[in-house]
Amino acid sequence: MKKETHPEYHPKAKVSCACGNTFTIGSTHKEISVEICYACHPTYTGKKKLIDTAGRVEKFKARQEKAAKKTTRSKTEKRASRKKTQTKKETKKKIVA
Repeated sequence: MKKETHPEYHPKAKVSCACGNTFTIGSTHKEISVEICYACHPTYTGKKKLIDTAGRVEKFKARQEKAAKKTTRSKTEKRASRKKTQTKKETKKKIVA
């Protein structure tokens, strides 16, 4: 094994969570800060906690409401409207020419 190719290992690295919990682990970093740990994660605590950064939930709900209001057209309706616009363009070309 080559010497000086591996990072330094710290057997008692300090991990601090945003909730205030701290614990030690082995890592290549001396200190680590995390947003969620075992003390505040919903899976481990059983509490339902919503973590929303930059209003993603509100944006998603707004998109869902907009999509629900939007009506969908069938292929035949789309083709019919496309033919109408094409015939309008053709008549304008004939008038100009």
